[in-house]
Amino acid sequence: MRASPLALSLALLSLPFPVAAQDDVPPAPYAYRQLDDPALEAKAQDLMETLRCIKCQSQSIADSDAPMAGDMRHQVRIRIAAGEEPEAVRGWLMDRYGDYVSYSPALNARTWPLFAIPALLVLAALAVMLHRVRRRR
Repeated sequence: MRASPLALSLALLSLPFPVAAQDDVPPAPYAYRQLDDPALEAKAQDLMETLRCIKCQSQSIADSDAPMAGDMRHQVRIRIAAGEEPEAVRGWLMDRYGDYVSYSPALNARTWPLFAIPALLVLAALAVMLHRVRRRR
C-alpha cells in the first residue's frame, strides 16, 4: 500500500506546528517576578546563578531569556518560598535534568570522568614532554 503524495505532504507540513505551539505558552508566574520576601529572593537568586540553562548552555538561568530558564526560575522561586533549602532545590533540578544543570557538579559515579579526564590529559602531556626532552639529550 502506497501513501498518496497529498497525504505525505500534509503530514510533513503538520510536523512543525506542535513545536511552534509551545512558544505561545505564557511564562510561568515567577519566571520574571521576584519573591516578596527579599531574604528568600536573595537565596533564590544565589541558587539561580549557579544553575545552567539547559537550552542556552552557556548562561545561568538567572541570565537567560529562554522560556525553559524562565520555567526553572519559577520552580526555584516557588520551592524556596515553600521553605525548601537551596541545596534541596538544586538536588531536585539535578534529578530532573541531570548533573549538567549545575555549574559545580558533585563527584559521583556519573561525574568522575569530568574530573579524571583533564588530570589524565595533563599527565599524558607531561609524559610526552619528558619523553621528548630525554630523547634530545
